[in-house]
Amino acid sequence: MNLLTADPSRIDPEWMTRALREAGVIDQVRVVDLACKPVGNGLVGDSYRFRLTYDGDEPNAPLSVVGKFPAADPDSRRSGSAHTLYVREVAFYRELAATVAIHTPRPILAEIDPATDDFTLILEDLAPARAGDQLAGCVIADCLTAMTEAAALHAPRWNDPSLDAVQCFAVAASRRRDLRAVLPGIIGHYKERYRGVIEPEFLDLIDRLPDALLRYQSDRSTPRTLQHADFRLDNMLFDVRGNTHPMATLDWQTLTVGPGIVDVAYFLSAGIDPIERRLHEADLVRFYHSELIRRGVRDYDWDRCWRDYRRYTLHGIMMGVVSALSVQRSERGDALFLKMTRGACAQALDHNSFSYWQD
Repeated sequence: MNLLTADPSRIDPEWMTRALREAGVIDQVRVVDLACKPVGNGLVGDSYRFRLTYDGDEPNAPLSVVGKFPAADPDSRRSGSAHTLYVREVAFYRELAATVAIHTPRPILAEIDPATDDFTLILEDLAPARAGDQLAGCVIADCLTAMTEAAALHAPRWNDPSLDAVQCFAVAASRRRDLRAVLPGIIGHYKERYRGVIEPEFLDLIDRLPDALLRYQSDRSTPRTLQHADFRLDNMLFDVRGNTHPMATLDWQTLTVGPGIVDVAYFLSAGIDPIERRLHEADLVRFYHSELIRRGVRDYDWDRCWRDYRRYTLHGIMMGVVSALSVQRSERGDALFLKMTRGACAQALDHNSFSYWQD
């Protein structure tokens, strides 16, 4: 029986029994019933919690697992495939999660059809946990936790040349559109949609993105590592499993190789109010840097880290703009992308970030 399916409704007790057994999660018992309900706020992938009933008792048999599948919405599905989001997430759980120290769900099944991008992820359920909420923001204690986990992702593969040979990144490179060619059109549509809603000074920054992008994308002056690239509250769980672990990071669809500090700048622009960010960002970035050093990074001093933080704010602006036009439009999506864009634009203005990418 082929376990790969893009349709969660096709998963029955027999299917789940085989998936759990092949992963070594269960041994003797069988799944005799399951209930499936949507979970999370995914934009280009659909997630479900499967509650499981067995025909007997087994100490380690999970009472629930989480499944992730391609988006049912055709526009979101096309976006996920075009941007190799599905390829990268499956590859993370299959090949890369075990090589870094950041906390993530254990993968039970991670399969993809490279011809169609149909995929199935069955993951450990980390409930009970407190879900991060991008629109609500978070307290500074959660920011410190996120900085710790960011360093746990970045330090183990810091300046690792073997990352360039990872297959999913080669696939992503082969399918990647030239963002510089399409970005002016995306910005035009974005301005049509949000003109009169987003602040004029922020629209002016968005207009400057294409000119900055050439230098931004070609820069190799910062050490490269595994980068989540969508490291924000909606993709985080706190107080995992009754606080047996402080945080777990989900949604690895944007995984790439690049400067780790991008994740830090993006998180702080999107996760807390600009007033709070201004008060605490230097301390938070310094804490992240100290965690890198504690984990063995030796070629990255504080002055360099702080300079990179100030110049790598453009990622947050690009994510807010490009993502808004890549998925099915919704009220929450509009609020989310506007908050992300505003936060990143305010951060870029505070640090004069565009000046780093000029001639």
